[in-house]
Amino acid sequence: MDITGLLIFLIIGAVAGWLAGTIMKGGGFGLLGNIIIGIVGGVVGGFLFRLLAIAAGGLIGSIVTATVGAVVLLYLVRLVKKA
Repeated sequence: MDITGLLIFLIIGAVAGWLAGTIMKGGGFGLLGNIIIGIVGGVVGGFLFRLLAIAAGGLIGSIVTATVGAVVLLYLVRLVKKA
């Protein structure tokens, strides 16, 4: 992965983490927190989309996939914190 690919990967993670925090009414998690949540969310979202046989390509598809995964991740974290 070259520097451009890495930069795009981090930007997608940051945008997805921020969107997930906004959707889940959790507010921002800071730049580093948003990137981490977005990257982990991308993995979760990719897994879920493969399970459901949904394909999302391109930059927008990557952001949607990562955001959906990050929302699911934040929901699960909140369930565990309540227990």
